[in-house]
Parts: sequence; C-alpha cells; structure tokens
Amino acid sequence: MYHVLICLVLGLVMVFGGGCHTGGDVHWEYSGDKGPEHWGTLDKSFEMCSKGKNQSPINLTDFIEADLKPLKFNTAAFAREILNNGHTVQVNFEKGSKLTVDTIDFTLLQCHFHAPSEHHMNGKSYAMEAHLVHADDMGNLAVVAVMFEPGSVNPWLETLWKQMPKEQGERHSLSEGSTVRGILPNDRDYYRYNGSLTTPPGTEGVRWLVMKTTMTASEEQIKMFEQVMHHPNNRPIQPTNARMVLK
Repeated sequence: MYHVLICLVLGLVMVFGGGCHTGGDVHWEYSGDKGPEHWGTLDKSFEMCSKGKNQSPINLTDFIEADLKPLKFNTAAFAREILNNGHTVQVNFEKGSKLTVDTIDFTLLQCHFHAPSEHHMNGKSYAMEAHLVHADDMGNLAVVAVMFEPGSVNPWLETLWKQMPKEQGERHSLSEGSTVRGILPNDRDYYRYNGSLTTPPGTEGVRWLVMKTTMTASEEQIKMFEQVMHHPNNRPIQPTNARMVLK
C-alpha cells in the first residue's frame, strides 16, 4: 500500500523502488514540445493539466483571513534514500513522520525540490522550493511547500547534497539519516489553498500548505541543484480562478 501511494502521489517517473510510471511510458519535460503548455495533450491521463480549474502552482495573493489551525508535525522518521528521477532530486523517508490537518493524519512520503520556486508569494519568485509530500490512508494528498532564499548554508541540505545523485536514475542510501525537521521553519504560519500536483498527471484535490517563513540556502547549494537538473524544473504559474487563498 505504501508503494502504491507513492506512485499515486508523485506524478514522476521511476519514483520509489523503480517501476512507478504515470501515463504509461509517456515522456514529459519542462520545455519544448513536451513542456508544460503541452502536458495536457501528451496522454489522456494528463488531460487535467490543461482542463483542470484548480491547478498548481499559483501566485499566492489576495488572501482571505481564516482561522487556520496550527499544523501538527510528527517528524520522527529518518530520510533513507536520495534519488534523481530526471525531473527533480527526491528524498524518501521511512514510515513514521506524520502531519495532522483537518484532524486527519497524513504520512510523510518524500520531499523534492524545484528551482526556481513554483509558487510565488505576492508576485515574488524564490530561488528554490521544497515540497514535502504527505498522503492519508485513502491516498488524499497534503503538500507542505517551503521557499528558499539565498543566504547562509542550510545544514540539512549540506548533509543531503553530499550524496546528491548527478545522473537520471541514480539513487543512494543515506548514511547520515535526518528527519524533515531540518527543512521546516520555526515559525509554522502558513497559507492554504486547494490545488493539484504540479507535474503530470496534474491530479487535483491536493491540500497545499505553503509556509509563510522562508528558509535559506547558500548560493553554492542552490547552484549545485541547478547544475544537476541542467534546466529550470518549475511549472509556470496557473490561474487561481475562483479559489480562495487562506491565511
């Protein structure tokens, strides 16, 4: 079941344990004739990328005041694997870490990165963005987004980047396990909206929880990720439509 959830969640090729594909063997990219503006026509299972009304990412603005309950994180589980799937660098976690939202427990599956950021806040783009992907027992998704700005060295990334796989399909076991706590800001205030996966198949119904407080990473750390990807791996901003962005 855990493997099935990961395949459902990511919308990425060869994600966890190998053999997890979306849209059969359909190849997609971040530019050219297989880029974001064409995702919806590459395969029937990708149609939501062009037809959906609640797509992600968005520019977070025009906020609605709301009584957002504090997010409850249990960050007990350790990161055990880092991989390069050609679309991002991803860190897989042991089972055990949970996020409680709407009284529902979501299990942390993995985190991955985009540079530059996918979401904007009040029109501002950030150097890098991390997505902490969680799923409940029914496969419903909650994703915590953390923005990074250039600044001081990030100790959590420093440990991971030592073993960053540079080639597509390459993966490494992490000898120095760490919890996801190191990537979360101390101030856990957040924005919330309903959206989608930011990669094919663009599945909607994702709870997006975007941290208001940014983290820092050194210019070198950000550059290392960009060099491994060889190209920007952010989907362009999508229309907000009638959605509310809560704060």
